[in-house]
Parts: sequence; C-alpha cells; structure tokens
Amino acid sequence: MEEVLRVRDLVKEFEGKRVLSGISFILRRGEFLGIIGPNGAGKTTLLNCLLGLVTPSQGEIRFFGLDLTTHRTEILARLNFASNYVGLPLSLTVMENLLVYGLLYGVRNIKPRAERLLRLLGLWEMRQEKTRHLSSGQMMRLCLAKALINDPEILLLDEPTAGLDPEMAERVRRLIKEYQKERGLAIIFTSHNLYEMEDLSDRVILLHEGRILAEGPPEVLCRRFGAEDLEEVFFRALAEAEDA
Repeated sequence: MEEVLRVRDLVKEFEGKRVLSGISFILRRGEFLGIIGPNGAGKTTLLNCLLGLVTPSQGEIRFFGLDLTTHRTEILARLNFASNYVGLPLSLTVMENLLVYGLLYGVRNIKPRAERLLRLLGLWEMRQEKTRHLSSGQMMRLCLAKALINDPEILLLDEPTAGLDPEMAERVRRLIKEYQKERGLAIIFTSHNLYEMEDLSDRVILLHEGRILAEGPPEVLCRRFGAEDLEEVFFRALAEAEDA
C-alpha cells in the first residue's frame, strides 16, 4: 500500500522534559493505526505534532512525501481531525457548523456534501438545532461530520468514543469503519478502550513515557507477549518496561 505518512526520530521537549523520544513509524493508505498508552504517554502530543499545532524539538514528519514544516497548508488541506474533547461553535446550528468548516476548507458544492454527511451520521433531523443543545453522542457525530467535510485522505481521531454510552460508542465505531472502507481512508486513532482498538486496528503502537514499547497487528502482539487479547498485551508490555 502507498505510504501517506512517515514520522522519523520525533522528539518533543517541554521546559526540559522530554515528552516524545525518538518516535518513528509509517502510515499507509487505507490503514487503521491505533495508538494506545497510559495517560501521559505522549499520545495527544504526537497528534498535535502531526497537525502542526506543536513544533517538534527534533525529527521529521512527512505527509504524502512532503515535509510538514515547509508544506503545512498543502498538507493540512488533505487531513482532518476529530476529538471528543474539542467542541464546535455552540451558537451555530448543526448545518451552519458544517457550512462554515466547508468554506474554510474550500469545499465545492458544500451544501449537498453537508446534507449527505448529516444523513449518514443520523443528524439530518437536528440540522437546524443550535449545537449547544446536542447530546455528547450527537456532538461527537457532528465532530466526525466536520472531520469528513473535506473528504480527507488521512483522519486523526483522539479518543472519539470517550464518554459515550456503549450503544453510541458502537455506532460511532461502525460509522468510522464503514466510511474508511468506502473511501480508502488512512486513520490514526487513539483510545483507552482496548476492545475497540483490537476490533478496529490493522496495526497498533503502544506508547509509554514518550517511547514506542511495541508495534504490530493486534494478533502479532498477542503472540509476542503470550497474551489472549490486547488488554493483556498492554499490561505485560508495561510491566516489562518497568522491570527493565
């Protein structure tokens, strides 16, 4: 598969504290890459570096063969991002939010595309509602619609099912997976839910204290650590790291 992202020797320090230490990996078109790790492992900092929101102290990030530092605008036009922790303007309606973001991304024929996404994500009946009136599940689906408005080639998702009830979380997972298959979308996905990571991911990276402890398909990691599932892999890998 075509390589769409390469991260090499990425380091980030804040006030002398190293948060990311020599992170290297690649992402291929159509691949679902899960990133797991305890709180403080560096997951959000890594995503912020990939989005150009945080400047790495060292290392290289290349999307589509282009360096992020010199081709940021061109690259970001081909990406998008959604998080359960980042809201949208609450005074706008559901439809207005999509139209505004569509205009920011220069999307052509924005109204038909916004309508299609709202129908796909089960929000069409809510299109005239102010965003402040949405439930957490509805807000996450709107964030996903926003993240898909420019038909991105790479989607970054930061804990998109955090705080959702099990039924809504499963619905969001299903929608993400179906859209990925339909569009050949490359996805980087962070979550503390190891069940969904095992279910969704083609490959998983386990971060701990800013370093990659383990990387590979879930079934390969299970064999490597003699584990029955990804949750057991998680705890065994962390235990080995602490004993080293």
